[in-house]
Amino acid sequence: MPAEQLRSLLPALGNKHYFNYGGQGPLPTPSLEAMVACWGELQRLGPFSRDVWPFVEAETSALRRRLAQLCGVPPHRLSLTENVTSGCVLPLWGLPFEPGDSLLLSDAEHPGVVAACQELARRQGLSISWFSARDCRSDQAVLESLEASLERSTRLVVLSHLLWNSGLAMPIEAVAARLKQHRRQPWLLVDAAQSMGSLELGSVPKAADIYAFTGHKWCCGPEGLGGVALSERVLEQSQPTVIGWRSLRNENSSGSQWHHDGRRFEVATSCIPLGAGLRSSLDLLEQLGNAQQRQALICERSARLWNGLQQIPAVHTVVQEAPPASGLVSFTLDHTPAPEAVSALADQHFQLRSLEDPLCLRACTHAFSSDSEIDQLLAAIAQL
Repeated sequence: MPAEQLRSLLPALGNKHYFNYGGQGPLPTPSLEAMVACWGELQRLGPFSRDVWPFVEAETSALRRRLAQLCGVPPHRLSLTENVTSGCVLPLWGLPFEPGDSLLLSDAEHPGVVAACQELARRQGLSISWFSARDCRSDQAVLESLEASLERSTRLVVLSHLLWNSGLAMPIEAVAARLKQHRRQPWLLVDAAQSMGSLELGSVPKAADIYAFTGHKWCCGPEGLGGVALSERVLEQSQPTVIGWRSLRNENSSGSQWHHDGRRFEVATSCIPLGAGLRSSLDLLEQLGNAQQRQALICERSARLWNGLQQIPAVHTVVQEAPPASGLVSFTLDHTPAPEAVSALADQHFQLRSLEDPLCLRACTHAFSSDSEIDQLLAAIAQL
């Protein structure tokens, strides 16, 4: 399917120039229709009847297999979640920390993950330290920064696959290899909010202990559905923290034990039709090419934007050496505060967002972003 044809299936792109895929992707019409059809079948069968459960199980299993395939892990290592936050927090808070253990976070993590780690540390008597990643411009620089910050007490490292504020991809596999050499072999938690659907993942999800992602950003699925790929040792060592009937091997018995696989971190009733919508969105994106080809298209679009920004006086990209190998392009304006610039651009039907750390604007290009709308955005920024 040509990119132009896919754009025609995205109603949200019909009346605006959209550059906020890192916040939420637009939902294709076929995905909405798949959700409505799934809701209709649930009502025809049940919705809480004997005949509905085989349908529910088939839908859930199909989604689990699809997301596990994207992560390159077997289905038993995949937990279905509502979002990245729950994918991080539910297994993280069940790990067997001891007072005095240390959590090591990069300085580029999302505030939601940072807050979860800070509260975990407060409750369990842990310490938190930081290492630089946001300003590192090479894999080696990231690894050296990590090395300088690792301690004997380090029990967990948190590092996003794709930094949400700069668009830089992190060397997750190399970090995981280094942590295996540490005397305590710290767990590795990876926030994959910006990488799922935008990068070719390769073996990165398998290298992490917790690889949490969502379907509503670059995958253009419905909000309220995501997943987390878990390592075998997390499945062995982490216990459920928010508990419901889906966590149990036998939901009808109060004495039932947890599931042995990723289902132990699933809690209770979820919205089944969301899975039909996400699978439909993934099918549509695959018609643009495989993951490597889609990433190449995304980077081609973001390079056009990044190169154009270099030509505008008083505009400075956060990453200055070369275009980031992703669809996230962050930049500052000398004379206009970022929030005001976002509002002024929205008045002209350009949708992007501002960030606070660093204080900047962030524009996101997808595989189906057009050259003409990128050029129009550049012209509008120049006028600011």
